[in-house]
Amino acid sequence: MKSYSMDFRKRVLAMCDSGRPTREVARVLLVSESWVRRLKQRRREDKSIAPRPAGGPRRGHFDPVRLSQLERWLHKRPDATLEHLRDRVAEEMGLRCSLMAVCRALKKLGWSLKKRRFEPVNKTGRKSFVVASASRWRDALSIFATSFASMNPVPKPT
Repeated sequence: MKSYSMDFRKRVLAMCDSGRPTREVARVLLVSESWVRRLKQRRREDKSIAPRPAGGPRRGHFDPVRLSQLERWLHKRPDATLEHLRDRVAEEMGLRCSLMAVCRALKKLGWSLKKRRFEPVNKTGRKSFVVASASRWRDALSIFATSFASMNPVPKPT
């Protein structure tokens, strides 16, 4: 959003200096009361009504040394996930950062994101879940139910 011009700022302050209340000035000029109050406060404290500079350069967490270290890790383990890399950065570099920061660093290095988690390659492909007998079926169901118990608790019968 663009800041208000100096001419407009001077008009707002001229109206305030003429004795009009802040609420009326804001209503007439279609600005917020808080902006008018802040403009008056800034003139009083800083002796300036010019808009402050907006934003600034964005600096990432990874300097060139850390980027080269990250790239060495990627050459050793190219299918590592963002979570794995973030944890390793925290442990070995002592740098706490978000997944997005790691993702930005990888893009800066020219690496793309893998969509699957790191796991050994299975040469035979996915195996189907086959149960031979009823007792094995019950065992499989109990294992399945307990493995997801923390994620989706089953309500107890009343």
